[in-house]
Amino acid sequence: MRELTYVAKRTVEWREAPDLKLQSDGEAIVAPVAATPCDVDSSILAGHGFIDPPFALGHECVARVVETGDAVTAVAPGDLVVVPWSISCGSCDRCRSGLTAHCSAVPYMAMYGAPIGGSWGGLFSDLVRVPYADAMLVPLPTGLDPVAMASASDNWSLAWRLVAPHLKARPGARVLVVARGSIGLYVCDIARALGASEVLYVDPEPEHRALARGYGAATAEVLEPMPQSYDIAVEATGRVDQLALAVKCLTPEGICESAGNHFRPGELPLLDMYLTGVTLRIARDSVRAHIPDALELAASGKVAPEKVVSHVIDWEDLPAALPERHLKPVFVRADD
Repeated sequence: MRELTYVAKRTVEWREAPDLKLQSDGEAIVAPVAATPCDVDSSILAGHGFIDPPFALGHECVARVVETGDAVTAVAPGDLVVVPWSISCGSCDRCRSGLTAHCSAVPYMAMYGAPIGGSWGGLFSDLVRVPYADAMLVPLPTGLDPVAMASASDNWSLAWRLVAPHLKARPGARVLVVARGSIGLYVCDIARALGASEVLYVDPEPEHRALARGYGAATAEVLEPMPQSYDIAVEATGRVDQLALAVKCLTPEGICESAGNHFRPGELPLLDMYLTGVTLRIARDSVRAHIPDALELAASGKVAPEKVVSHVIDWEDLPAALPERHLKPVFVRADD
């Protein structure tokens, strides 16, 4: 089998890897049929990551189940499934409380797409081993397009978590989104669908702003200081200066969710945050806990995640096409 391997800045290649075999009766082997780079993958490809290559890349896909162990009951060969980006057992105390990104049964930060917490391969591989099939795999609801939902492994479901629970607690809230990629656009779509009274999307890319306007958001090229203007802010740029501006725009006791991977240091306006009473959350997401809710919203017809898909590209073109600068390409292969 082949693994798409990150070898240098803007360079990936197919590399042969040993054929996968089930290692326990609770495992599954799956074949990705629609896979997409997440916003972090784009940073890695640009050379901004903190892990030296080479390593297998990719942690967002919809896959077809190929083989299951005898103890697997939640899925069967032939099923289409969402594969969460992090490895989780589903039965430890942390997993049972929803903290699947912090599973205590596996090494710290075990995940697909980067050799952190062990080597689990990547979701741009011909085959993928899922060690806890019943706990991890989520069947794709009938009628949902695998291409549209390729990002449910991470970015789409993360976007749901960034805004949906807060809008439930604060109906009609005003939402600020400061972004550079797909996460922010998904947030715009979800926020409007769930009743935000106002959404402002800030991004220097004209094409991204046009997509956000299609979701009913107001847009701006740069973020201007707007003290106490928004109840919820979502920052997905990976830039501390943008996060600092976002928190300054919050109303008293406002909430800021940061989905950016801040590889570079910076300073936050802590005194301003203290005086306003800001809640700031910066976290990699325990996405498995809310994939079902995110998929339910996708199936409702109230949102249109497919609009964020910028290109649909053949699987065999991954080495050449993945390093190119696209918003949200989805790589597909024949689903035999």
